[in-house]
Amino acid sequence: MGKNQHRPVTDDDRRSIRDLHAQGHGRNEIARRLNRGTRTVSVIAAEMGLVFDITATEVATKHRMAQLAEKRAILADALTDDALRLSAQVWEPATIHSFGGKDNTYNSRDLPEPIAADKRALMAAATTAAAQSVRLVPPKDSDSAEEVGSLLTSLFDRLRDRHGDG
Repeated sequence: MGKNQHRPVTDDDRRSIRDLHAQGHGRNEIARRLNRGTRTVSVIAAEMGLVFDITATEVATKHRMAQLAEKRAILADALTDDALRLSAQVWEPATIHSFGGKDNTYNSRDLPEPIAADKRALMAAATTAAAQSVRLVPPKDSDSAEEVGSLLTSLFDRLRDRHGDG
């Protein structure tokens, strides 16, 4: 009979839970040994006034939170690098290309820097990457986040003023 099938809790189950708890076994281990659900073990233990030590769970949770914070920091760092690469491309030589004509031929042309529409797209992508980086790992000082947002908006506005919308 699987642990999801309801079967009555016996006095033997109660004794086993008490004994295994006294031996220091946790709720999950007791549930596995008795082929019972963890909720069933928790309810029976609570009825008997038994409390499980959650120190290991707390430590594991803190460890997992630290791992997630590290992953967010790594991702934020990568997004910042992306923002820098994208914004640098605004002023680098670019190749534009197209397919066209009745024969659908490929044409390309090298330019000293991207056309205005491509610059806007690059800056929008850079702004998004930078904003997401700040969102993942906010600066310690909340004024700094506003300064970053203001700086990015200012850069984007200057680029639009310099090159227009099209």
